[in-house]
Amino acid sequence: MPRKIRSVFRCTECGFEHPKWAGRCDSCGAWNSLVEELASSSRRLSPATLTSSNDAEPVRLADIDQSAAPRVRSGLTEFDYVLGGGIVQGSVTIVGGEPGIGKSTLLLQCAALLEKQDVPVLYVSGEESAEQTRLRADRIGEEAGLVRLLPEVRVESIIARAELLGAKVVIVDSIQTTHSEDLEGAPGNVGQVRECAAKLMRFAKGSGAAVFLVGHVTRGGVIAGPKTLEHVVDTVLYFEGEPNNDFRILRAVKNRFGSVDEVGIFEMTAQGLRPVANPSAAFLSGRNPESTGSAVTALLEGTRPVLVEIQALASRTAYGTPQRVATGLDHRRLAVLLAVLERRAGLPFNDLDVFVNVTGGVRLIEPASDLAVVAALWSSVQNAPLPADVIFLGEVGLGGEVRPVSSVERRLTEAQRQGFSRGFISARTRALSGVQSVPIEHLGDLVRALAA
Repeated sequence: MPRKIRSVFRCTECGFEHPKWAGRCDSCGAWNSLVEELASSSRRLSPATLTSSNDAEPVRLADIDQSAAPRVRSGLTEFDYVLGGGIVQGSVTIVGGEPGIGKSTLLLQCAALLEKQDVPVLYVSGEESAEQTRLRADRIGEEAGLVRLLPEVRVESIIARAELLGAKVVIVDSIQTTHSEDLEGAPGNVGQVRECAAKLMRFAKGSGAAVFLVGHVTRGGVIAGPKTLEHVVDTVLYFEGEPNNDFRILRAVKNRFGSVDEVGIFEMTAQGLRPVANPSAAFLSGRNPESTGSAVTALLEGTRPVLVEIQALASRTAYGTPQRVATGLDHRRLAVLLAVLERRAGLPFNDLDVFVNVTGGVRLIEPASDLAVVAALWSSVQNAPLPADVIFLGEVGLGGEVRPVSSVERRLTEAQRQGFSRGFISARTRALSGVQSVPIEHLGDLVRALAA
């Protein structure tokens, strides 16, 4: 009698397994996230089986040689910086981003630079044909012609070719197009993505080759497929940027071999991606100090301070309800700052359209930029330009108080390097930099200091 095939329904958000389909996941509460897949049969191993098998023996941590697996530098300084100093042997990395942002271009450049260093690389293209990849390689340069290209979607064939080639780096573009012959279902579904990633993970750990997986993103901006995939791999990188902007930001949200939240800045050119050695100068290159509604703040991306410009525009509304438009800033945070300004500083915004933009495609996440947003809004409402040599650092509370932020010394040092001589900071912050500190206790102090 043939064995009955059992199927389960797994949540694409958290990976929780359900015996039958439901509209909502019982574990994470996500709606319409259950996908059917075949259940894998598992058997328990007896102690005798474990003893007679060829499994790895346990070792003490003190006996492990840390110098046995050195990092390999790709040649792209910003890429190596985000990874923590280079590519780790046997690691698995996911690179996610929106379509057309430059993920394939970035990894193809890395492959070309590694081949130039005699590091064997296998570039697997499941979405583009060999001719399309060659056209993209021609734009990058002659070095990309040394890369070995494999147009393949079967993960078993990819692993076999990589072992035959002796590749030290394997790039799979993308994980959503690969499929395994051991599992039914179309490429891209939850079961196929997890199975292919698991096989590539076992190949990386067993052979010592570094594997890079290109991942698509959903409308919410997260990598498509099972959420558990991000917990399995070693490193998760996101490639961000505005389509109409030349700057791209590579951000590490998980890294087992380095610090997280590190970013690398790239500029998209006709010859591919070019690392930006001085991001602060690049983001402030088009700034007009005499323009109203312009303020500068320092963000801390991982361990690197980056200066960005915040632009604000407040104008009379032509409709009944004023508009609130924020680019690079959470619109809810903007609503809070407008309410605090109106209540604590006496600036009316009930009949004004407010537009806030962060230049360079940067997204403001930490609250250290609150004081700069407030200063830019004040400058636009009063139609008075801010001093060109001032940087604003501080978190604004609901009571209008200005709170200190972390790593002020590092931010002010970067500001001094870019030519700024004064810093508006919280009065409770002790600054040790050469930049002159202007203590701000409350938004009223800020308004008086700017109006003076």
